[in-house]
Amino acid sequence: MDESARDPLPELSRVERLRVVAAGDILAEPGRTGWLVEGLWAAQGVGVIGGAPKSCKTWLALDLAVSVDSSTPAVGRFAVVQPGPVLLYAAEDAPAHVQQRLHGVASARGLDLRELEIRLILAPSLRLDTTRDRVRLRKTLDEERPRLLILDPLVRLHQADENSAAEMSSLLGELRALQRQYELGVLLVHHLRKNAPRASDGQALRGSGDLHAWGDSNLYLRRRDPSLRLTIEHRSAPAPEPCSLALALEPAPHLRVVDPGALEHSVNTTDLAQRVIATLAAADKPLSRDALRDLLQTRNATLGETLARLRAECQIVRAENGFALRRDSKPPIPLPAST
Repeated sequence: MDESARDPLPELSRVERLRVVAAGDILAEPGRTGWLVEGLWAAQGVGVIGGAPKSCKTWLALDLAVSVDSSTPAVGRFAVVQPGPVLLYAAEDAPAHVQQRLHGVASARGLDLRELEIRLILAPSLRLDTTRDRVRLRKTLDEERPRLLILDPLVRLHQADENSAAEMSSLLGELRALQRQYELGVLLVHHLRKNAPRASDGQALRGSGDLHAWGDSNLYLRRRDPSLRLTIEHRSAPAPEPCSLALALEPAPHLRVVDPGALEHSVNTTDLAQRVIATLAAADKPLSRDALRDLLQTRNATLGETLARLRAECQIVRAENGFALRRDSKPPIPLPAST
């Protein structure tokens, strides 16, 4: 039977028309245009942080959480335009572990985590492909009213087929509806495909291409030793140039933007410092600068910088015939790897 016969159309006079407005009469509403984090994340934007395993995706998400709540620059560079509370669900990390990381990011900026409005969802699971958990999340958002919702990672939020455009479209549509209803940003942490091509980070996201198309702002992390490469894309704004990030340990673990040349020099001199200490420890007498340069096969200027640094740190001493290791010296702490 013809479907139209089973469900006849009502009289047009009894139907409410769709709302229409002249394009020139639309006024921008506060908070709905511009940036949440300038150049990094659109105001009330949805999107992903994508990257391979161990590429600091969660670190970047937590950095954004602290930044948005505290109005301090994200990764030390990107200014927060519309600060506010943050709601976070970390499906793969224990709350104590998340707290430890957040504490490090906050303390590196001189902030007290206890004074920030970053709230953690403690549910053992959150399934956005079930009506029950969708309703529970809406109830939570209704009471918390965050500026930014972070869900980490996407794979733990559903049991849908990520390669199915229909199934992913339904899931992403629900998140878009949440963004519009509660006027917030939604950030998903997601993985890139294994052996994904480097030509297009968006196309390298695991699963359906709908995920790439869905994002208003997307961030991609790639490991490029000794740093991470952060690539940014926006739906409605030009993308800034990619930048390099490093996971620093001092004064507490946190991500920061670095100059790749300076980072490489820092890593190289740290490695040389360890080699100097090992060489002096193995020697039965003090070694001159020339002897160290010949043994280590390094530039004279770089060796001079390293020796001055080790002396300032009281790792080595200047002896009558060269340099010697202090008996109570300890190896320098190496720069952390970007993993």
